Amino acid sequence: MNRISLLLSRGVAQVTGSALGPYQSAVIRIGFAATWLLFLLREFPHRQELYGPDGPWSWELAHRLIGENHAFTALMWSDSGAWFEVLYVLAVLASAALLLGWRTRTASVLFMVGVLSLQNRSVFVGDGGDNVLHLMSLYLVFTRCGQVWSLDARRAARAESARARDGRVPADRVGPVLWAVSGAALVAVALTSGFESAWPVPTLLWATWAGLGLWWAAGRWARSPQPRMLLDVIANVLHNGALLVIMAEACLIYATAGWYKIQGSRWQDGTAVYYPLHLDYFSPWPGLAGLMSASGTLMMLVAYGTVMMQVAFPFTLFNRRVKNVLLVLMMMEHAAIAVVLGLPFFSLAMIAADAVFLPTAFLLLVGGGVARARDRLFRRGARPVVPGPRAPEEDSAGRVGFTA
Repeated sequence: MNRISLLLSRGVAQVTGSALGPYQSAVIRIGFAATWLLFLLREFPHRQELYGPDGPWSWELAHRLIGENHAFTALMWSDSGAWFEVLYVLAVLASAALLLGWRTRTASVLFMVGVLSLQNRSVFVGDGGDNVLHLMSLYLVFTRCGQVWSLDARRAARAESARARDGRVPADRVGPVLWAVSGAALVAVALTSGFESAWPVPTLLWATWAGLGLWWAAGRWARSPQPRMLLDVIANVLHNGALLVIMAEACLIYATAGWYKIQGSRWQDGTAVYYPLHLDYFSPWPGLAGLMSASGTLMMLVAYGTVMMQVAFPFTLFNRRVKNVLLVLMMMEHAAIAVVLGLPFFSLAMIAADAVFLPTAFLLLVGGGVARARDRLFRRGARPVVPGPRAPEEDSAGRVGFTA
């Protein structure tokens, strides 16, 4: 009994004491933000036909559907073309801010608003990856995904360095301004009845806004560290819970896809992959598709292998080595789908979802390689430094010397 209590107490301390998986959450933040940003930029010339007033799914049809399913979309607040352009640009900027990790909490909320607004406006636009992005945009709001590899992490490190150096931290002026502008926008939308169709997302927006205000007030005016510690524990619990939900969602996607494939006759006889390769819509490289489909054995292996990997993946989480091998194979398969079937954004979304299972050691290795490449790039473009007179320097004993 004492052993069980000890394990339980350790588990509770770990869940409440820290935000787990900082590198995994950073990778999925970067992955989903990059996927949505690249999609918005690629479709920028066609934005009016996809989500705007020139699309076949008119504003009146979308308004009628929203009235029935009560989905959230800010594009239903006005049928003005100018409002659509503003929201589209806001979605692009929010994706870029989340990708860079600038004001991550606010950026994640705006990212969610952009994803839900555009996707719920035109529900027939997408290739499957939009469903994953739709769900993950909601989950990212609850995560502390800017702990590493972000501008927020760099700003926090600089503040900690300043505190250690002279005990003073520069006042944050951008955060309160963003909070005030966001609050004014929420009040304006509430007064104009923009939140009548859907209550879950507006409730989340108000709760996030209030939580950010409490966080800032606890750090600014509280006389003791207990209020901030309590808020920190709540944030850790929400982050860890959201990370668990993201992992469960990825497993559910693969499990349901695999079991549904088993029931299909084309997957049972191994010909399911053959037919999409001969559709013009899914054949950006007809020569490559024809070369692959020429081998019946290869088509059968790909079909059976896909089903086996999807069904087995949730069970491989109990074995780290098998999980890592299968994870590599699934990412390679998604990369092949992006090239052969011409579905890059679907593949990017699935690879980003898979990244939550990547081991920390591998992510640190990749992060170190990216940092070294960045340093070499900037060092190569920098001007050579001409050595000048050496400046005096005090050693630990107080004697004045010169730097070499």
